[in-house]
Amino acid sequence: MSDIIDIGFAEECESWRLASRFFPSKIGGKPAWLDLKNIPDATQLACEYCGNPCMFLCQVYAPYEEDDKAFHRTLYVFICKNADCCKENCNGNIKVLRSQLKRVNEFYPPDPPIEEKDWRTDICTEKWSKTCSICGIFSSSHCAKCKQVNYCCRLHQVWDWKNSHKNLCGKEQSSENEKFLFPQFELVTEKEEYNPSNEDSVTAEEELQKFEELVKTGQAGTLQSEKDIDDDLLKMASDIEDKTFSKFRKRIKGEPEQVLRYNRGGSPLFISSSHQPESIPKCEECGGDRQFEFQIMPQLLVYLKVDNILESIDWGIMAIYTCKNSCTPKTKYVQEYVWKQDIIKENSIDSPNADQ
Repeated sequence: MSDIIDIGFAEECESWRLASRFFPSKIGGKPAWLDLKNIPDATQLACEYCGNPCMFLCQVYAPYEEDDKAFHRTLYVFICKNADCCKENCNGNIKVLRSQLKRVNEFYPPDPPIEEKDWRTDICTEKWSKTCSICGIFSSSHCAKCKQVNYCCRLHQVWDWKNSHKNLCGKEQSSENEKFLFPQFELVTEKEEYNPSNEDSVTAEEELQKFEELVKTGQAGTLQSEKDIDDDLLKMASDIEDKTFSKFRKRIKGEPEQVLRYNRGGSPLFISSSHQPESIPKCEECGGDRQFEFQIMPQLLVYLKVDNILESIDWGIMAIYTCKNSCTPKTKYVQEYVWKQDIIKENSIDSPNADQ
């Protein structure tokens, strides 16, 4: 387990810096694919509730530099923009993909990139594959009239026709698709500076466990009835929730604008005591264990400029778990696991994450 935690921030930058050739970590816009030839399609990124392709949310460049098979390694997070698909504590509207390459590969030179606008502009997906004009994933069709613009699904083709392409078919294309995407930012990380001495020495969960033991042994003498016991337990459970959230707030207080926490092999910073994972599914590729790698923070929602905060996508945290061995993907972009944790609203019922 690593004690070194990197925290990520959204920063504006020139768009050319977020191209694939520079191995960026980024938020919004189109994905900067690592493997330029084997691009995921709408089927691989389909929302489990509505069936539409999930939209690109962010990517993190996270190489295993000591392991040649993962010398270049990027993790991608996609989410369905349909607010009806954003269900409390369920992950069926979120997809996480991992891609990795050896240092010597068919796409990139073995030496580090030169951060200049015109450096190796030939390193791009267009050279290897056709991608959707709207969202940037693999395109399976194109405009039947002009045959110049590609789409991953009918939904995106219809949207483009109504918003732009109807008047531009056969002409130079505009950038209207940016309205369909999340706003684009560079994801910049720095080491977290935090003093753990501010943490409580005894956790709220331990306090509740001790109280329950006192109840069982009859030592909680101030309680007069079973109803009193139940009421006190509910109050303490509520206090635990408050303490978990309070711990979350204390931890990020120094850097409240952080949108990501990276701690490979560590543990998530949960926002609620409810709905924490007891086990994580094995890697679908190799059957090995997964480990926590990073989490997406609720602050990222501020940067997405959603139309209506109360009727839109939402999350408390999204904890990303990846193959501990970072095995070589057979399908080039392999699915990893996300645990979505929301802040439980009063009187709501926990729902299990999908695909457990």
